[in-house]
Amino acid sequence: MLKIPMTTPLVELDGDEMTRILWAQIKEELICPFVELRTEYYDLGLPNRDATGDQVTVDAAEAIRKWGVGVKCATITPNAQRMEEYHLHQMWRSPNGTIRAILDGTTFRTPIPCPGLRAYVPTWTKPITVARHTYGDLYKDTEFRIEGPGKAELLFTGADGAVRRETVYDFEGAGVLQGCFNKDSSIEKFARSCFAYAFSVKQDLWFSAKDTIMKIYDGQFKETFQRIYDEEYREAFEANGLRYFYTLIDDAVARIIRSSGGMVWALKNYDGDVMSDMISTAFGSLAMMTSVLVSADGCFEYEAAHGTVTQHYYRHLQGEKTSTNPVATIYAWTGALRKRGELDGNAALVSFADKLDKAVMDTIADGIVTGDLAALMDGHPAIADSETFLAAIREHLEKIL
Repeated sequence: MLKIPMTTPLVELDGDEMTRILWAQIKEELICPFVELRTEYYDLGLPNRDATGDQVTVDAAEAIRKWGVGVKCATITPNAQRMEEYHLHQMWRSPNGTIRAILDGTTFRTPIPCPGLRAYVPTWTKPITVARHTYGDLYKDTEFRIEGPGKAELLFTGADGAVRRETVYDFEGAGVLQGCFNKDSSIEKFARSCFAYAFSVKQDLWFSAKDTIMKIYDGQFKETFQRIYDEEYREAFEANGLRYFYTLIDDAVARIIRSSGGMVWALKNYDGDVMSDMISTAFGSLAMMTSVLVSADGCFEYEAAHGTVTQHYYRHLQGEKTSTNPVATIYAWTGALRKRGELDGNAALVSFADKLDKAVMDTIADGIVTGDLAALMDGHPAIADSETFLAAIREHLEKIL
């Protein structure tokens, strides 16, 4: 069969460890045989980020701004152990945090519904979308070690030279210190994107934070969401039977667990990181959740919501076959290909993305699964290693095509 042409490239961001292995296999087995794939390639593997002083991450984000659509493999955010393992020059920041800061968008993460897969929370019959703010907060913090007694102060010098100073803590001994920030403009973009997304999918929007403790920081988020809702979205929401409300994050967790799902849950940056993992795991697996970063100016970056599957990678290096779930990474590719097709008016590319998604679901429905899904399915599903699972998807895809 003729391959489907592409007129505009995707920005391809390669990654680390086991997901990097799967990334290449997915392209070879499921995409390149059927699509004349055009990408602008950036290697965000940790060795190359270190070699380029992390400039490659900045370049990749700017390329997404240029071309409009990117697809990203999972990457390592190094800690002290990774510094030693990879002999790094420094402990580089999260590449996701760098990209999100440049694009200044909102990440929407939604579990992938799957036939025959039981959720750990039995009341959840509809997917829950986590809308995660992706600017500032802990991912752009400044922190350092305090080696002895002294006064820690928060200092702000205005453009007019006015100084505001507050004592954070009088250290009587060693400790640690951290500062984080956010901007009104980014919070407003976050709120508007959440309301627009919830309205587009006709689902209620929840927002939760902890303004009883962080009265100014979280209070600004709460006030901004309420103001934008009242001024711009209340009428449309009420006319369509939709609801927006704010509640404290601990109350929201209790409500979410008791719910049937089917809402958009907006959260600050770190809260969204943690809760999206909880939601995806409770629906079945970290490898069964889509993730797309949407910027205010209409750029899209698709990725898997999970990490680099380190333990499987170490086993792979020892020559073992692993049963690593590639579904979220496949869906990152299909999401990007679909959006590229929509923006370019390429109906064949959109159709291919839909058919590849269906091939994944058909494979699972046939009882061919990776190890993480087997315990969540009735009957006796066949546990396949990653290569066998991808080959089964290829077989279903060829039948559909």
